[in-house]
Amino acid sequence: MSHAHHHHAHDHAHPAPHAHTAPTDFSRAFVLGMALNLGFVAIEAGYGWHINSLALLADAAHNLSDVAGLLLAWAAGLATRLRPDARHSYGWRRASILAAFANAVLLLVAMGSLGLEALQRLAHPEPTEGWTIIVVAAIGIAVNSATALLFMRGREHDLNVRGAFLHMVADALVSVGVVVAGALYLWQGWAWLDPVISLVIAVVIVVGTWGLLRQSLHLLFDGVPEHIDLAQVQAWLAARPGVARVDDLHVWALSTTQVALTAHLVMPHGQPGDEFLRDTAQGLQHEFGIVHPTLQISREPWAQLCHELGAHPH
Repeated sequence: MSHAHHHHAHDHAHPAPHAHTAPTDFSRAFVLGMALNLGFVAIEAGYGWHINSLALLADAAHNLSDVAGLLLAWAAGLATRLRPDARHSYGWRRASILAAFANAVLLLVAMGSLGLEALQRLAHPEPTEGWTIIVVAAIGIAVNSATALLFMRGREHDLNVRGAFLHMVADALVSVGVVVAGALYLWQGWAWLDPVISLVIAVVIVVGTWGLLRQSLHLLFDGVPEHIDLAQVQAWLAARPGVARVDDLHVWALSTTQVALTAHLVMPHGQPGDEFLRDTAQGLQHEFGIVHPTLQISREPWAQLCHELGAHPH
């Protein structure tokens, strides 16, 4: 019984869309986004402290966590560009997934602290200044909207960029809420509105962050990326000419932009040749966005037997 292990360099000759572009295309966006948000955090926190507004302080804390998240995502994007070596044969691509996960955890912890503070403040509401809140939050709408636009183009292809985009959109919406709260405070003088808006902010952000946490955790444990249907991949491979069956199929994320596949193809008529392998690799890339396929070929279905022996060594 013979088999061959084929590992192609086709992803260099025919790169998948956006497979290698995020770190370079969005480095400037990350730097600009961090600069804008850091400047706004200083303004918002200063005024929030001055007028004793928990809503402004809460939003400033969240914006600061976004700066940290953008920094993580940017650093991870740069790390994915490091070349593989003898100690890290896949390079540092998974850093982008770790950054997305850390970003989500950071946000959830920050919102938990905010929620506790808001509940304590709700028991003892304190007066604030409505106009200051409105003006500062309006600046926040402009800053967060501008930052979100920087990441709009890449949000469909990179979990890191998507996380940055979602955070900025959420921040813009939160700032709209703070403007409304300031207006209502001017109109009715409701001191309790400030901590209530803070709680709403926390809930909105937790709901928005949960998907990012779930997705990044799923990828960390080598889960199949959500945009890929494993059954469809198996059926597509099985329909390739000369393939009798597909065994031991695995699909996982190397990074937030690159997907890998390994599979054992049973081909009774023997080795299919380089043209078959090249066409299959290009097809996997075109149909599913899989840029790193590794295929084993054999005449007989021995992969399942190997799997069973591995599961029951005795």
